[in-house]
Amino acid sequence: MNDTVLQLLKKGFRVTIGATATLIEVLQDPQRREQNLSRLRRELDQLAQEWAEKGEMTEQEARSFVDTLIAQRRAESDRAASEAIVTTTAVPVPPPSSEVLELQELTAQLAAIRAELAHLREQREQ
Repeated sequence: MNDTVLQLLKKGFRVTIGATATLIEVLQDPQRREQNLSRLRRELDQLAQEWAEKGEMTEQEARSFVDTLIAQRRAESDRAASEAIVTTTAVPVPPPSSEVLELQELTAQLAAIRAELAHLREQREQ
């Protein structure tokens, strides 16, 4: 455990020194500064694109899962309603389970993240 902490501290120290050296080089050489900024923008654009694609797939999977759960719940309530008609007893429909509510909340969060990514793209393009 101590070896892992020591390695982590060494790596953090080296990253700090490397970042400082790069910063000094960038400040001294305007051409290098532009190269680094261009590379950083390109990498951020690529990461944003990857995240957007992954978010879209995850949103679709979550939506499909929620739709499946809702369809199952409706089928169960339809069966319960038809049984209630045959037996002439009322079967109350239970409120959505905590899993369904949690999935709906996650779907809403994914939609919000997707909207924010679109907004950030629009700002970047302007």
